Amino acid sequence: MEFKDYYKILGVAREANAEEIKKAFRSLARKYHPDVSKEANAEEKMKEVNEAYTVLSDPEKRAAYDNLGQSGNFQSGSDFQPPPGWDAGFEFSNAQGFDSAQAENFSEFFANLFSQPMRGGARYGERKMRGNDHHAKIMLDLEDSYHGATRSMTLRAPKLDSQGRTFFEERTLNVRVPKGVRAGQVIRLAGQGGPGSPGEVAGDLLLEVHFNPHSRYRVENKDVYASLPVAPWEAALGATIKIPVPDGLVEVRVPENSQSGRKLRLKDRGIPAATPGDLYLILEIVLPPAVSDKEREFYQTMAREFAFNPRKNLGV
Repeated sequence: MEFKDYYKILGVAREANAEEIKKAFRSLARKYHPDVSKEANAEEKMKEVNEAYTVLSDPEKRAAYDNLGQSGNFQSGSDFQPPPGWDAGFEFSNAQGFDSAQAENFSEFFANLFSQPMRGGARYGERKMRGNDHHAKIMLDLEDSYHGATRSMTLRAPKLDSQGRTFFEERTLNVRVPKGVRAGQVIRLAGQGGPGSPGEVAGDLLLEVHFNPHSRYRVENKDVYASLPVAPWEAALGATIKIPVPDGLVEVRVPENSQSGRKLRLKDRGIPAATPGDLYLILEIVLPPAVSDKEREFYQTMAREFAFNPRKNLGV
């Protein structure tokens, strides 16, 4: 996927205000509109210009896009994947996002960043004067799901000042994280969204949960995966070992003659829920180094005594 430099496409500085962005868009639209342009690539260029303007003319999308640019040294056209949590901590008030059909009018880059339908607006059956629901992505540690927690979180809401320049309003909330919350689930904070009209209730704040990358664990829905290092003799002879897991210490039985990649399942030790997930441990045999003469001699003895060819399945 190619990174799109929307500022370069519109030919404006990153500090450009809303009026400068609108002016640049109108100028390029006159140049590339397929109905009037004589440029050979007018239709493709117009799609690029529309896409750039769609993002940079929206204070919330522009703020998220700017934050993405600050998370890495991305160049227009370079290979790109958005880093985890690139849009976390932004409070969005848009009541409508872009569905997959609308996103087809734009690039893969745009679709990956902005095509998720935005939650918000008045709920079905409620009066339109109710405040809009706001939404934000939050990043939690996996351990928060195992134990539950109360976390202090600062959200930034992009706004435009009188000069058409973006600034941020920040607010800090104490959020109760329920035990067993999973990635993709939403924590609803009633009345913390947009204000309603006089006499009407405020909208809600919807916090979509994602997990921070973990040095040891990988999460799939309610199941958790981790690598389990074992010594060669533990794998060959079998062993009972004690290891830390997200909810404490546990004894694990390593069956004899185990190989690297063998999967051990700890039932119900994944993310807690009415039906808990499982914890899967992937065995990784770790060889001790042969540094001293005695250690090297031990490996030489093994080489003589074991009739073992690890490449037998390769036909050699």
